[in-house]
Amino acid sequence: MQEDQTGPAPQEPGDQIRERQNSLENIAKLGLDPYPHKFERTHTISDIARDYTSKSFDDLQTLNIPAKVAGRVHAINKMGKAAFIRFTDGKELLQIYLRSNEVDEETWSLFKLLDLGDLIGVEGVLFKTKTVELSIHAKSVTFLAKALLPPPDKYYGLEDVEIRYRQRYADLIANRDVRVVFEKRSETIRLIRKFFDERSYIEVETPMLTPLPTGATARPFTTHHNALDIDLYARIAPELYLKRLIVAGFERVYEINRNFRNEGIDRSHNPEFTMLEFYQAYSDYSELIEMTEELISGLAAQICQADHVQYGEDKIEFRRPWQRLTMREAIRTYWPASESPPALEDISSLEGVIAAFDRSEISAELQSSPEGRKRLQAIRSMDYGHALGELFAQVVEPRLINPTFITEFPTELSPLSKQSENDPRFVDRFELFIATMEIANGFCEINSPADQRSRFEAQMKLRERGDEEAMVIDEDYIRALSYGMPPTAGEGIGIDRLVMLLTGQRSIRDVILFPHMRPE
Repeated sequence: MQEDQTGPAPQEPGDQIRERQNSLENIAKLGLDPYPHKFERTHTISDIARDYTSKSFDDLQTLNIPAKVAGRVHAINKMGKAAFIRFTDGKELLQIYLRSNEVDEETWSLFKLLDLGDLIGVEGVLFKTKTVELSIHAKSVTFLAKALLPPPDKYYGLEDVEIRYRQRYADLIANRDVRVVFEKRSETIRLIRKFFDERSYIEVETPMLTPLPTGATARPFTTHHNALDIDLYARIAPELYLKRLIVAGFERVYEINRNFRNEGIDRSHNPEFTMLEFYQAYSDYSELIEMTEELISGLAAQICQADHVQYGEDKIEFRRPWQRLTMREAIRTYWPASESPPALEDISSLEGVIAAFDRSEISAELQSSPEGRKRLQAIRSMDYGHALGELFAQVVEPRLINPTFITEFPTELSPLSKQSENDPRFVDRFELFIATMEIANGFCEINSPADQRSRFEAQMKLRERGDEEAMVIDEDYIRALSYGMPPTAGEGIGIDRLVMLLTGQRSIRDVILFPHMRPE
């Protein structure tokens, strides 16, 4: 081990590993347990940094505070018969001051065998150095575990994105900013629970393995239960189970749940993700819009300490009220500036939507590639609802930066939403978009068993035509509705995407501790 490890000379990885293995063997030869079972601490490093950083040299000398602290070695600097070690609990750094004539021979021998990344415990007294750095004047050092692999370089961190995702443990050791993201994620979920608990919601748990792939339109993951000899599906969404509980008399329920969808991976999609879903009896979707504004603007204020966040090049404003547009109004509002937008009447029929596509610059863009031409051909064979949804996706979604509620979705896109009383072509549903991503989806729930069956049957026809994401008929759910479900509004909010916004992360993988990757 070099005497000053604050800037070690480059070594081959295999050489470093052999040196560290030799160090571990020599520690054992000192008669020390190389992997002890326990170390009794009086403080964490973060406790000490919080409580004593502001104390002066004289304060600490007067207080004479004993401390037993543990952490990972971050830097070692030997200066003759004295040494400084910086170690960390992952959040804060603390310095150890060690003198060879003030500790026993075993402790000094151990010190000389330490490597960066090793875990140690220290007992001593708090003080401040002449450079006013909070430190522990060590009486003893206890070895706790050897880092047989060298930690990532503390100057340059761990920059290879693929390695960061595959070896999140190394990423968290090397990059303090990454740890902050996941601390904020935890805080976000804690505040969400607090928000709903204070509003008399009850948190529940529903099955993660289900006999039918229902609750949303998506391709499921499939498995087989040997004892029951049945196929089961990883949960797509907990929606139908949560609404069964509304039938049962739980008037306000929520679940923070893991969902699984056998779909592609991109910056805002991961096959395993976290959702908040909540349902409120005797309400409609307009009440949930108000709640959603209150929840997310409150989270921004508490997590970011501001009413806005910088997200890439965009400044996202969370000040209320947020923009609200119907899907057709949004198409008109965000139509390319170089063209005159279609009238509402023009995009109120399938023919009008196709005509709007054909005369727009979007059509020219799609025509420029084989995939685009195939997409245009598919659009021309769609029903009105799916064609309108496609036009919205092409024209509007890439331009929705600040929080915007989109309402009045076509019935064909919403197999679980109650139809509008004013126009049966549309349903009482909203989606919230921020930074071009769908963050929330809510609607008035169907509580008519006959209506729900007809929607399921329409989905089955889509499956027969090859749509693998369409829903199947859930007879037990229809039976539950037959017991009577009160008027209900429900909503799902994507936790991962919400955390992306609150922490300024551009990829969903940066807010999931262990994202899925192709095998190495």
